[in-house]
Amino acid sequence: MEPIRLTQYARGGGCACKIPAGELEQIVAGLHASAPAGSDVLVGLDDGDDAAAVRISGGQAVLSTTDFFTPVVDDPYDWGRIAAANAVSDIYAMGGDPVMAINLVAWPRELLPTDLLREVLRGGLDLATEAGFPVLGGHSIDAPEPIYGMAVTGTADPDRIMRNDAAEAGLPISLTKPLGVGVLNNRHKATGERSEEAIASMVTLNRDSSRAAVAAGIRAATDVTGFGLLGHLYKMTRASGVAARVDAEAVPYVAGAREALAAGHVPGGSRRNLDWVRPHLAADGIAEDELILLADAQTSGGLLVVGEVPGAPLIGETVAAGSLGDGVLVQVA
Repeated sequence: MEPIRLTQYARGGGCACKIPAGELEQIVAGLHASAPAGSDVLVGLDDGDDAAAVRISGGQAVLSTTDFFTPVVDDPYDWGRIAAANAVSDIYAMGGDPVMAINLVAWPRELLPTDLLREVLRGGLDLATEAGFPVLGGHSIDAPEPIYGMAVTGTADPDRIMRNDAAEAGLPISLTKPLGVGVLNNRHKATGERSEEAIASMVTLNRDSSRAAVAAGIRAATDVTGFGLLGHLYKMTRASGVAARVDAEAVPYVAGAREALAAGHVPGGSRRNLDWVRPHLAADGIAEDELILLADAQTSGGLLVVGEVPGAPLIGETVAAGSLGDGVLVQVA
């Protein structure tokens, strides 16, 4: 029998199946209710940060986030590991430590054997064990497409939380993982060709990078997922009231990403990302293919940090708002 290819049971894959950023912002516009009087909410909905943060007694902050998606690779165990690494990344992006998680599952029981689901859950559990937090139950439904992810709870020092609205001008920008897993995953879905480099990148935890950034006193960070490097950088600059300059030649890529792009394996989400950020982008002389890679929809990508993270490539710098031209928030050179 032919092996079951999980990616063929979903229209999208990984974080590339997110609702487009611009459309999502229109949906939630006006739904940002003010926190109740006396509330200890530290980070809420206002700037679309990676997780919510609430101060609790004892001087700590509780972080809460969730992330789930359709299969990004065909192997169920690897999909479970990738989804778990992606979900806990939001905790690391804010400088926190995960405490626990619960599984979120949708499964087409009449189409796919539940033995595959068990492998997905085993992958998620093994990744959580590596990261040092327990998985304590969850929720499942019967659905047309397979979906897996986690809701993760973490803690952080309220005074050292990294936020996407805290970027200041005049600082370097670090990127802790290479880009390109979006186009490689799209190739995998189309052809079955597996990229070990992409999988290795996606299952790598952002824990060490997060701890290094917090130790360095960095205040502004986010992770690069479905909206691509340009999309997440645009959200950060907009929330912080600064602009940014990116050195395209300094951005690292997973091996094979450019070849996958040249062969036409571009996720629809990557093109939508570029369309969304283009009105706020100055990129004279930069090829369209290069911009697509910079906007490539990542799954379980690295941290985008305003500040220098030891060992991570520096890909640009923040600058004062307005210094790149009227309305230009991101410049690629």
